[in-house]
Amino acid sequence: MDHQNKPQTRRSLKRKLEQEFEEDKSGRCKAAVVESRRTHQDIIRDVRIHVDVLNTCISFTEAHRAAAKCSAQLLSKIAMNEDIVDLIVECGAVPALVKQIQTPPLLAESDPIPFEYEVEKACAFALGLIAVKAEHQQLVVDAGALPCLVNLLKMHKDDCNSREMNGVIRKAADAITNLAHENARIKTRIRTEGGIPPLVQLLEYHDIKVQRSAAGALRTLAFKNDENKNQIVECNALPTLVLMLSSEDVTVHYEAVGVIGNLVHSSPNIKKDVLLAGALQPVIRLLSSSCLESQREAALLIGQFAAADSDCKVHIVQRGAVPPLIEMLTSSDVQLKEMSAFALGRLAQDTHNQVGIVQSGGIVPLLSLLDSKGGPLQHNSAFALYGLAENEDNVVDLIKTGGVQKLLEGEFIAQPTKDCVAKTLKRLEEKIHGRALSHLLYLMRTAAKAVQKRVALALAHLCAPNDRKTIFVDNNGLELLLGLLESKSFKQQKDGSEALYKLATKGTSLSSVDAAPVSPTPQVYLGEQYVNNPTLSDVTFLVEGKRFYAHRICLLASSDAFRAMFDGGYRERDAKDVEIPNIRWDVFVLMMRYIYTGSVTVEIDHAQELLRAADQYLLEGLKRLCEYAIAQDISVGDVMLMYELAEAFNATTLRETCLLFILEQFERISTKPWCGRLIQRVIPDLRNFFVSALVKCYDSNVSSPLWPLD
Repeated sequence: MDHQNKPQTRRSLKRKLEQEFEEDKSGRCKAAVVESRRTHQDIIRDVRIHVDVLNTCISFTEAHRAAAKCSAQLLSKIAMNEDIVDLIVECGAVPALVKQIQTPPLLAESDPIPFEYEVEKACAFALGLIAVKAEHQQLVVDAGALPCLVNLLKMHKDDCNSREMNGVIRKAADAITNLAHENARIKTRIRTEGGIPPLVQLLEYHDIKVQRSAAGALRTLAFKNDENKNQIVECNALPTLVLMLSSEDVTVHYEAVGVIGNLVHSSPNIKKDVLLAGALQPVIRLLSSSCLESQREAALLIGQFAAADSDCKVHIVQRGAVPPLIEMLTSSDVQLKEMSAFALGRLAQDTHNQVGIVQSGGIVPLLSLLDSKGGPLQHNSAFALYGLAENEDNVVDLIKTGGVQKLLEGEFIAQPTKDCVAKTLKRLEEKIHGRALSHLLYLMRTAAKAVQKRVALALAHLCAPNDRKTIFVDNNGLELLLGLLESKSFKQQKDGSEALYKLATKGTSLSSVDAAPVSPTPQVYLGEQYVNNPTLSDVTFLVEGKRFYAHRICLLASSDAFRAMFDGGYRERDAKDVEIPNIRWDVFVLMMRYIYTGSVTVEIDHAQELLRAADQYLLEGLKRLCEYAIAQDISVGDVMLMYELAEAFNATTLRETCLLFILEQFERISTKPWCGRLIQRVIPDLRNFFVSALVKCYDSNVSSPLWPLD
């Protein structure tokens, strides 16, 4: 995570310069300012006049100094309009301004300098405004501004203490800040020009505004520049920066924490030096600052400190960082929430801290941030929860507060966040045993109804297969899930259906029926050549006026229905011709082909009639083939009809497949007007199925899915 927010930082530089310009109104020239309604040509003419003044009035005479001061101030005023800055540059303002901050020869050493520091201050201010636009930074440097600005920083060595001197030093530091902003080459050039030592010395300056400007410049110079970082530390800036963290002036401690943050970023050795300098406790105090920006920087810095080692993580928590960080999670400021979640995520990588964060109330706000529309905030929150899930003592808290549902239902933006959430659920799944499981079962029996439901939902998704009977039969978990399915709340119905579906299919790829069944009763078949063959035929069926030649021995071997027909007391026993009144010819031929061969291709057009025939003649193998074919074609629109069909012909596999389909497709089925009636009808079947299957799996010590998908 970058320590600077680039667009915001660039705007803040411009805003800070404009605010300081307003503070200096009383000392400015009283000449008329440029009005926005003036024409482009009028502005060009005025700019050129002021540039000419700066180029020609270079002595220390009072007239020259007064004219130069007035022109520099007016150019500063114009430069505040970003649309006109390019025009100022094109008119040659940069070299003219630089010329004025160079030291001209004195007429006599004892003579006072008219408007002392005021010309230099106005010129440094104008150069800083021009440098706000990145494309002009190098132009200002090439004009020779850097050595001059560094010399202005060194004015504090004189014994003089005046408002004007403080102003010029401040404007020089601000100009250096703008020149170096996101410009690696200029950052290095400032170091080689000797700009860092005087900036470090200015941190101890008596004027707070100068301290602030010097810290702002060091903050920019330290960002992603290791050589600059090292020199700042070598110049012994850390002790003063740590003291500035405790300043009552919010602007000072904001800049100080920003400098330290940039020094620490990706620099483990400097991080150790900063901690040794005593920065930890002042930074923790800034978490409760009235300054939002300082809070952000402090939270980010805590996260960076927490990456050092385990001892540091523990010390941060012991010193009171967790409560203010958790409070930040509920802030209206997105960046503050993002950085506090980042810090908590780092702290949560320590086992002892994990419990402390939960006990301080960290789970609920972190879970709520998973709904954020911002990718970084969402990811930081997910990472923190991943850390908390490592500790067995946190498992129950995560589940009873609805954490599993949040993780399962969240719409996560970035793939790393999705991966993090998946790992968190895996961690929780691995810990659902022993003490944690016992506690959850206790809650499922005794806690408030809402907590009981959350626990049941979570366990349906996370429990080990061998624990399913204990949870859902012995401890009433199944009734809680079925109760959700019967709820008037669509959300609860959806949660219940998803949990039951997961419980039924846990440990396998999801599919209604994966393969056609084999015949349950192995037997010898006459073969295809004897289908409707008069050879050796000893019985004839009359179907829709057509004759079908059959063989009693084959029929007797096929099912109890035919054995009763030909070997019992029915009239068909001795008849040569048997009339079949309620089956169509095509369907009857398919049924007989199955009897003679043990297999048949069941097309969906014939499947329902063939199922009816198979049920009538007790052909279980054919019946399962029909159920399989019908199951492949179940849709949201006809699932209720298929369920009724399964009930009518006792088609167990088809009925269970319908139940699974209803659970899997509940959200779509819920839009149908008959959904409520369907749910009420299937609840008893769902209860019977789950109880039977869970007990059976437990007794046989099987960890496979409950649904017989094969």
